Amino acid sequence: MQRYFVKPHQLLDNRITITGDDVHHIVKVMRGKPGDQLIVCDSEGRCARARLVDLGTQEVQAEIVEMLDEQRELPIHVTIAQGLPKSDKLEWIVQKGTELGMTTLVPFSSERTIVKLDPKKEAKKRERWQKIAKEAAEQAHRTRVPEVMPAVGFAELLEQANRYTSCVIAYEQENTTSLQTVLASLRQGDSLCVLIGPEGGFTTEEVAQAEQAGIVPVSLGPRILRTETASQYVLAAVSYHFESPNR
Repeated sequence: MQRYFVKPHQLLDNRITITGDDVHHIVKVMRGKPGDQLIVCDSEGRCARARLVDLGTQEVQAEIVEMLDEQRELPIHVTIAQGLPKSDKLEWIVQKGTELGMTTLVPFSSERTIVKLDPKKEAKKRERWQKIAKEAAEQAHRTRVPEVMPAVGFAELLEQANRYTSCVIAYEQENTTSLQTVLASLRQGDSLCVLIGPEGGFTTEEVAQAEQAGIVPVSLGPRILRTETASQYVLAAVSYHFESPNR
């Protein structure tokens, strides 16, 4: 059954109002007609099975058939702080990260970041990244759409570290704490932020600054991962650790 996301105020009482690009998708692509059913979520965890009632050119109206109790989100909230990568890699990171359960993505610039966002184009890029997250959340049958935050500098990123239950920085060196050790210290409902460097990684000075801010360097295994692979490794590890049937 096709899934769509709306704002919380669009899912009220027994009625749902769908607007924007989803109207075109329902009317023109899916050839929807009154009586057809679909799933609608408000991105705050509420989902409903609904029946189409009225299809217009600007909005679609649906009535709630039943509220659903779906458990599709990771047991902990995972923020991926991603050093801005080259080319369109961030689009891939957003898409796959959404499929794997990412809660929030924070792009950042650091010393070895090659990409420089044009302030005039950043809002447009973020809008595109958010759209990719929405479409991936629909495909993955999630109940929430990850939020793509505005890009920040490394210093500003470090100031946000105390917002999370645990904040770590991916850094390969001897005697680094393992990701498994960090995950073992977390409980359902906790929050984890993972800092992942750009293609050139972090400098030793940046890692030292992160440690001073209370951020723990962690290893992501014995192999060196590409910047676009690291976040997927983390999210898969979180899923395995917290969602294993044997837990």
